[in-house]
Amino acid sequence: MKRHSILLVDDDRHILEAMSDWLREQGYVLDTATSFATAIQTIDKKAYDLVLADIRLGDGDGFDILAHCRRNRPQTTVILLTGYGTVETAIEAIRAGAFDLLTKPLIDEELEMSIERALNQRQVIEENKQLKAQLDLRFGMENIVGHDARMRKVFDIVDSVADTRATVLVTGESGTGKSLIARAIHRRSGRRDKPFVEVACGALPETLLESELFGHVAGAFTGANYDKLGKFMLADEGTIFLDEIGTASPSMQVKLLRVLQEFEFEPVGGNKTHRIDARVVLATNENLEKLVQEGRFRQDLYYRINVIAVELPSLRDRLSDIVLLARHFLEQIREESGKPVRGFTDEAMATLQRHRWPGNVRELQNVVERAVLLGKGDVIRVEDLPPALVAARGVSLEPVEGRTLKQAMVGPERQIILEVLETHAWNRHATAEALGINRTTLYKKMKRLGLEDDERAKQDKLDSAGCR
Repeated sequence: MKRHSILLVDDDRHILEAMSDWLREQGYVLDTATSFATAIQTIDKKAYDLVLADIRLGDGDGFDILAHCRRNRPQTTVILLTGYGTVETAIEAIRAGAFDLLTKPLIDEELEMSIERALNQRQVIEENKQLKAQLDLRFGMENIVGHDARMRKVFDIVDSVADTRATVLVTGESGTGKSLIARAIHRRSGRRDKPFVEVACGALPETLLESELFGHVAGAFTGANYDKLGKFMLADEGTIFLDEIGTASPSMQVKLLRVLQEFEFEPVGGNKTHRIDARVVLATNENLEKLVQEGRFRQDLYYRINVIAVELPSLRDRLSDIVLLARHFLEQIREESGKPVRGFTDEAMATLQRHRWPGNVRELQNVVERAVLLGKGDVIRVEDLPPALVAARGVSLEPVEGRTLKQAMVGPERQIILEVLETHAWNRHATAEALGINRTTLYKKMKRLGLEDDERAKQDKLDSAGCR
């Protein structure tokens, strides 16, 4: 266990020696300084868990040591000591950032309790930072898996606009990860330490949605017994994510347009105008352009929210990412469940790649979770996958027309490898990496499936066209 380090600063050598002996007896790693100048030099050379500093020093002031620590060693906790304690001095010390102000002569129990409280608070702060780092990892770009060219384009857009105030519209089918993209934008912006507020617009009727977004005052409607802050107010200085924006009613669209243009609104039943500073990210799985043409979505609102558009491809359009995603979800679920599942059989992975994934990434995550939790072995096999998934496109667990399962999988396997090869312009290294196999295995499969002939034919065609 790490022993806590303390710097003790006092120009009274008798007090310094007595406190030093006591602190070392308590097991702390201790350094001492008898002047302001020495203390500053020591702090600049070494990071301490705690500084105990007398306020009155011959060549300086303990408050200046506190200020220096807050500027240059913000992780270091400071307790100030004084022989002339007053309420005013205590208040000044706490306001300046000291953890505590102790009055001499010090009582051992009082000093011990103050040090323990200070170090415990420091530990809590460190743990909170670690939790925040984990959240950044979970909801940042690191958690969005994809090597497909279309996904790389999405990553580039997010990186470019994350730290701006521009409104972002995220489109794509259900289950493609629109919420993850919204969170990634927030986490990569200067607003990352401020609130991220998510609202599922399609889940609430219009009357409740207006109150949810803008808040209400007491008496605004039956059951409104108290003032309520809306989501826009809660997202002030942070990011608000409006999901399923295509479901908003015409009257709600008018209210949203005003907020997005002027960043001000009134709560339901109130007449006080609130101004906010919130980044707005919206998402929909509907074709808003078509809704505009049909008169179901305001054209001016569409142009206002379509400043930066991020379109997420469906999973069936990024087959090369299925292996990466499946392994990513397997790792996540294995850590959460504690089940020692180490991977997929080739047949199971081929079955995943063959599926059309109408539920997109969310469906794949659910399938992998089910297989991990219900599977009996240390690898996921075809029989661990949902029956409907396995039986898709005429392939079942039983021999098909006198063929074994391995024989029945030849056609789908060839199609999958061919599609990934074409996606990567027949680059074997990139294809093998996308499929999660080594290049030797890929070469063998290409030869067995007749894909080497396809590659030669493609190259001959390029040569004859003068493209070589």
